[in-house]
Amino acid sequence: MKYEVLVDFTCKETKHVYRIGDKYPNKGRTRKGRIEELLSSNNMRGQPLICVMEVEEVKNG
Repeated sequence: MKYEVLVDFTCKETKHVYRIGDKYPNKGRTRKGRIEELLSSNNMRGQPLICVMEVEEVKNG
């Protein structure tokens, strides 16, 4: 799955600064627990910081 940043934040684990509209993670992979934390309000900011990106289906023909 791909994720998009909803709110500007600095990752506490990598210290990378994410801006609204960025993809998460910026490179590599991250722990499932960390993604769940950022998708929910169970984080230091108390609000979801990322969301699942919608993937459009491409139809040929």
